[in-house]
Amino acid sequence: MEPSTTVPETTAPAEQSGEPDASFTVSTHVLVPEEDVRRLRALSARTRVAQSDYLREAVEDLLKKYGVEP
Repeated sequence: MEPSTTVPETTAPAEQSGEPDASFTVSTHVLVPEEDVRRLRALSARTRVAQSDYLREAVEDLLKKYGVEP
């Protein structure tokens, strides 16, 4: 029998979000330039939209840009 090459995904409780599929989210860690973090925090504070909502939107836009289907 060959070993499985798939890595199980861990799910965490969803953040409060307007997303209909937010019941299953995965935590991840990325390194972002400090200036971008500062600008994202300022945008989030000004608009009262969670930073995580903006980041999810950015990931979705990127996947659409490169034609990656759900």
